[in-house]
Amino acid sequence: MTKQTILGRVAQLAKANINALLDQAEDPQKMLDQLIRDYGNNISEAEQAVATTIGNLRLLEQDHREDVEAAGEWGIKALAASRKADELRAAGSGAEADAFDRLAKVALQRQLQAGREAKDAEPTIATQGEVVDKLKTGLDQMKVKLTELHSRRDQLVARAKTAQAQSQMLDAAENINVLDPTTELSRFEEIVRREEARALGKQELADSSLEAQFERLDSMGDAAEIEARLAALKAHA
Repeated sequence: MTKQTILGRVAQLAKANINALLDQAEDPQKMLDQLIRDYGNNISEAEQAVATTIGNLRLLEQDHREDVEAAGEWGIKALAASRKADELRAAGSGAEADAFDRLAKVALQRQLQAGREAKDAEPTIATQGEVVDKLKTGLDQMKVKLTELHSRRDQLVARAKTAQAQSQMLDAAENINVLDPTTELSRFEEIVRREEARALGKQELADSSLEAQFERLDSMGDAAEIEARLAALKAHA
């Protein structure tokens, strides 16, 4: 994975539009739980990629330090060999002096090579350092968004449960309005009233029948009295 690919991935994840994802939620709790897991996995992958990039940078920095140190050491060795050559040449040992001069040249060549490698690595190290800084910033943004996502998840789930409770309450109220129990009570009251009226009618009918019987009884009594008096009149005649 190249540095550009890693940086692009982290930047894309860091700029994820969480609000748009939440707007598409059909089952908020399940959708958000899955989204949090996916986003957490993306962060873990990005952390591994950033760790690899940082590790490569540290290796480059270590190699650079070693090249700088090597250039310094070879410079010291070149100087020591050159001085030895001068001493030998002053002492009349030209052949040995030339050998130390050749050794000094080898050391200088090594110094030049190490110094060149150290210098060539500096732009790469600087660029890699900028990349690492951006990657770290991207990761920090992703973690902030993950925290935001957790908070929005809790809020949205709470809102969904509240809306569901309100919907159930409204459905219950609607059912009550459709099947109004007072209507059934009114109908039952009407039935009771009719039964009461029927009972009153029967009572009234019974009362009228009994009164008629007493009236007939009274009439029969009067007739008997009249007959008795008539018989008495005839007896005295």
